[in-house]
Amino acid sequence: MLLKKTLQLFCLLVMASFGVQAQEDDVLRINTDLVVLNVTVTDNAGKYVRGLKVTDFKIFEDGKEVPISSISNFGLHETPFASVVLLDTSGSMDTRITLARSAAIRFLDGLREEDVAAVYRFDTKIERLQDFSSGRDLAPLAYGIKATGMTVLNDAIVTAAKALTARPEQRKAIVVLSDGLDTYSSASSSKALDQALALGAGIYTVDMSATDGAASRNAQSAAILRNFAEKSGARFVATPGGQALRDAFAGISEELGHQYTIAYRPLNRTRDGKWRNIEVKVAREAVNVRTRKGYRASKRDS
Repeated sequence: MLLKKTLQLFCLLVMASFGVQAQEDDVLRINTDLVVLNVTVTDNAGKYVRGLKVTDFKIFEDGKEVPISSISNFGLHETPFASVVLLDTSGSMDTRITLARSAAIRFLDGLREEDVAAVYRFDTKIERLQDFSSGRDLAPLAYGIKATGMTVLNDAIVTAAKALTARPEQRKAIVVLSDGLDTYSSASSSKALDQALALGAGIYTVDMSATDGAASRNAQSAAILRNFAEKSGARFVATPGGQALRDAFAGISEELGHQYTIAYRPLNRTRDGKWRNIEVKVAREAVNVRTRKGYRASKRDS
């Protein structure tokens, strides 16, 4: 109990320093006082690398090395995370809605006692099926869903990011089950990505169009979903069925528990709304490092 409260307090302090704000234009912004990264480090066999110290890491922003302010690596069973599962229920998902729903259930099954998840559906509109909970069962409302309407993928990611802002958990994730083709959003894909990056939330994407026979459609869908995953430092899954799907969802929760959390203060304190590139290097041979690619510094309020 003491550990949990300590973690929650730490998370709230990080969020305060991180500067996540809801502006009048409904855009979440990040100020540049402190940048927080969740970093995944694996060896060439895909196993998580444990026990790294602050001296093992180097962070570069726009090509310049920046000093690290803090680093933590809690154990798998000590790190709760909050996630939002986004279930595409648009008309293009008609033949895949049952598979997508089953995948959402499998993800919830993998939650630990301390983890929480919310579930939303999206087509022409966005609807919350269940609020953040550690429950393993999908809400009954999800079983009467029929695939219909257009696709507001970008708007759904923005909604998920907003829902995660109030959560105290240090690890945050958005899990998208979709065929990837947005047809009706008011938000652009860039805005949706910025919302997730402002929170440090990875966007884990599963390309449900892989069951479709149209190669050109699959390629376009995969490119959209892969971009969300790669730029947010998360994982893209191209095969939505069978063992690959089961392994993917088991791996998401495992990955969130094994990440290093690193904070640094940028040398460039100008809040000009421009994109800042981030690169993390580890002084260890034969390792793979994954984190978000950067962030957009917010402009100062006028």
